[in-house]
Amino acid sequence: MSEPSVSLLLPVYNEVDHIDETMRSLLAQDYGDIVEILVADGGSDDGTIERITGLAAEHQSIVVFHNPDQRQWSGINRAAQRAQGVYLVRIDGHSSYATDYVSRSVAVAVAADGAAGGPMNPVGETPFERAVAAVMNTRWLMPARFHHAAQREEVDTVYLGTFLREAFLDIGGVRGFRSGAAEDADFYYRWRRSGRSVFVDPAIKSSYRPRGTLGGLWRQYLGYGAGKTEMWRVNGELPSMRPLAPLALVIGLPLSVGVGIATGWYAVPTLVWLGWIIALAGSAPSVRAVPRYTLVAGAMQVAYGIGMVLGAFRRGSPEQIATARHPA
Repeated sequence: MSEPSVSLLLPVYNEVDHIDETMRSLLAQDYGDIVEILVADGGSDDGTIERITGLAAEHQSIVVFHNPDQRQWSGINRAAQRAQGVYLVRIDGHSSYATDYVSRSVAVAVAADGAAGGPMNPVGETPFERAVAAVMNTRWLMPARFHHAAQREEVDTVYLGTFLREAFLDIGGVRGFRSGAAEDADFYYRWRRSGRSVFVDPAIKSSYRPRGTLGGLWRQYLGYGAGKTEMWRVNGELPSMRPLAPLALVIGLPLSVGVGIATGWYAVPTLVWLGWIIALAGSAPSVRAVPRYTLVAGAMQVAYGIGMVLGAFRRGSPEQIATARHPA
């Protein structure tokens, strides 16, 4: 039985720090019928596009085109429209991929007759990145099943993913939000609502490079939180109850201070704040890692919760919040 043809979809914008490793891992794939690597560039000005076009001159499978919207969802949709492969494999410029990433992804997608992906495996190089990776690997802080899967199982979403091009187009592609986040969660929400399944398999291996600065991490998780609220406003429900935990945190922390001021029971905010910090610190992988890990975990939780609040008060109808409903 012949292998189904595959197109790799890679939206990029200013990825010069990671793109060489990403492209090397894609060119080393052992899958026999990768038709093309479609790179949708949003106008990179840091040297990313020069690196990729240099490789494209040596490898005909690399096709580079402009993504005028600069947004990830638009790049994916534009690439999907151009794609010639039967299956589409989502690729991220912050990651590198095992040589059998595509072959295993397609095998699971075919066997499960649905979408397939692997766990997100964060790997940091700097001390800050390693702290972010440690937090992302902490089960109670990142409870989504696809993060910690030990065997193939059905889930609500996966990291990136592989799916039939026909099915991707049938549900309207990736839908963008004003926040620029929650697009994967929304895609798989609509995918499952259409009666299709999503499977994670830990044998599908990749490595994700986390954000390297506190500011970058804060903006990322602020967007994640806003995206989840936008998704709720557009769809009328959340894909899971997980996002409510950071929302409760950002409401509960200042509320405890208000209770202390109103009642004079300052033990209340003290115990709440101290309990939160102790819980975060107690999850650190080592005593030495406690300060940086606690800072990173706290920032991620608070930014996510604040983002949810901001998303709830963002003006606009559901049609205006979901900025793209169909492939570009």
